[in-house]
Amino acid sequence: MTYHKRFDGRAFDEVRPMSAQVGIIPNADGSARFQIGDTVALCAVYGPRDLHPRFLQNPGTGILRVHYNMLPFSGHGDRVRPGGSRRSKEISMVMQNALLPALNLKAYPNTVVDVFVDLPQTDAGTRCAAITAAAMALADAGLEMTDLPCAIAAGRVEDKIVVDLNYEEDSFHDGCDIPVAILPNTGQVTLLQMDGEISRDMLKEAIGKAIEAGKKIYQVQKEAIKNSFAKGE
Repeated sequence: MTYHKRFDGRAFDEVRPMSAQVGIIPNADGSARFQIGDTVALCAVYGPRDLHPRFLQNPGTGILRVHYNMLPFSGHGDRVRPGGSRRSKEISMVMQNALLPALNLKAYPNTVVDVFVDLPQTDAGTRCAAITAAAMALADAGLEMTDLPCAIAAGRVEDKIVVDLNYEEDSFHDGCDIPVAILPNTGQVTLLQMDGEISRDMLKEAIGKAIEAGKKIYQVQKEAIKNSFAKGE
């Protein structure tokens, strides 16, 4: 079959409208809000702070802990059960691995940095939005970073490669979803997952288009951080 037109009318390589802001939570060490389409991620960062109990401390480096949470009435499908789940734990670990390559936690031995991401509204791409928001919040907290990770999903819907899948595309019966996180300045891929089947050539095309879309997200991240500094927040 041929996928002639996207469900929401976008071009196949077009990203949904984006907005971003940092410094949104006064009591956090760093915070950010990132919205792409109807998916909204709110992130708060606390730390570096002493890790307790002490036997968990690492004298050689700080530790990053990530907590991902979709709120109960956040989006499509069934109501999300409150509290931790197997899926939230898996995405928390994925986020941690995507963010760590950009952080120099050796500068903060014996400490922990806690990242909390809540999604009050979702329309696919939640882990990518969460990673993007978390990177901005970590930068807002003043942590030493070598790059600003960003993430986007590309994939296949029938015979077409599309960028930034929405809910209809993500749940389409003949498709493949490929979340990708990158370090924009080096091009390093820090997250690559795949849900569905796709040919080798189409996979290369999807990753390439995700990297190009990631550069657009990076510009939105940078602009939000610059605006915060300009306002003195």
